[in-house]
Amino acid sequence: MITHPFSILAVLLATLAVLFALDRHPVFGKVFKVVPLLVFAYFVPTLLSNVGLIPLQSPLYTIVKKWLLPASLILLTLSVDIGAISRLGGKALALFFTATLTIVIGGPIAYLALGGFVPAELVESGQAWKGLAALSGSWIGGGANFVAIGESVGTNSSTMSMMVVVDVAVASIWMAVLLSFAGRSKAMDERIGADRSAVAAVRDKVAAFQNKVARPTHLAALLGMLAIAFGGTSIATACSKVLPPVGNIIGPFTWVVLIVTTIGLMLSFTKVRTLEGSGASAVGSVFLYLLVATIGAKAEFSKVLEFPAMVGIGVIWMLIHAVVLLLVRRLLKAPIFFAAVGSQANIGGAASAPIVAGAFHPALAPVGVLLAVGGYVLGTYAALLCAFLLEKVHYWIH
Repeated sequence: MITHPFSILAVLLATLAVLFALDRHPVFGKVFKVVPLLVFAYFVPTLLSNVGLIPLQSPLYTIVKKWLLPASLILLTLSVDIGAISRLGGKALALFFTATLTIVIGGPIAYLALGGFVPAELVESGQAWKGLAALSGSWIGGGANFVAIGESVGTNSSTMSMMVVVDVAVASIWMAVLLSFAGRSKAMDERIGADRSAVAAVRDKVAAFQNKVARPTHLAALLGMLAIAFGGTSIATACSKVLPPVGNIIGPFTWVVLIVTTIGLMLSFTKVRTLEGSGASAVGSVFLYLLVATIGAKAEFSKVLEFPAMVGIGVIWMLIHAVVLLLVRRLLKAPIFFAAVGSQANIGGAASAPIVAGAFHPALAPVGVLLAVGGYVLGTYAALLCAFLLEKVHYWIH
């Protein structure tokens, strides 16, 4: 019914505004203590698009991804304290790499388990394992890795479209689970005796800086942060067009993410970081919430029923990831925050890792950004290994 990009933007902004108003309501706000607001920010637009109010595809969604995502990364990393984040320790990195490893080995195991139920034409053409290889790229780094791996192994466009549906259907449910952990993190950590001091130290230090530089937002500051955000994105986009691809590892969009994150990190060592006091991360969060809403709007769940075996493989794959990650977290007695952000930095990449991190505390969003960038760089290497294993399983099944 509504197709113009600016009209769609109005609908999504109105949806988010209503959700935040309900969050502050004394009665309705109790719902968001059980199910985080971010879950609704994702699934309400899904409902709106699937009933036909807004479209499943729109130029707006592409603009938000290509411009608001990089712009938000600059604003979210503007006040990052690298020293404090580095003091999160080995447990955070251990869970991040565990998340990566479970994706690498989980896909081949799931394909071996359910490969016999995949339509013969997909198996015989090799598109089944190639589609799953592309999905592994998405689940170890994000959309850029999804495309890079898909192209490198020869996944056709129809299979890529199918895997997008599987990705959204499975990964969105897992993201909802991770977001639900945010409201119960203290109880979950106390249950296993996890040391929350490292997370608390980073959170408190970032929050203290935000309080120190906090001041009423004024027009000059808003214009300044928007100029930096979109100026940095413009520079990164221009550079990405001339910088050469590094094999199948780093393509144009990955260059954009790496460059804008570098810009944000460099600015964090200057006085520009005081823009945080005028709401730089809040503006960045607005961009991210819009991104979440557009991702949700693109999800077409009716198509999931057309590919039950591939969805089943995705579900088993994600279960392997979740079970192993949570077991390692219990063995290490690590905070659930490390597991949640380590997982989403792989599964969702830079688009959603800071959202999951921010659900635990807004000051922790930069942790998600930095881990997600690590996922972008690591993603294609690890996904190519997963693709190799998937191909071996293909020959075993075929």
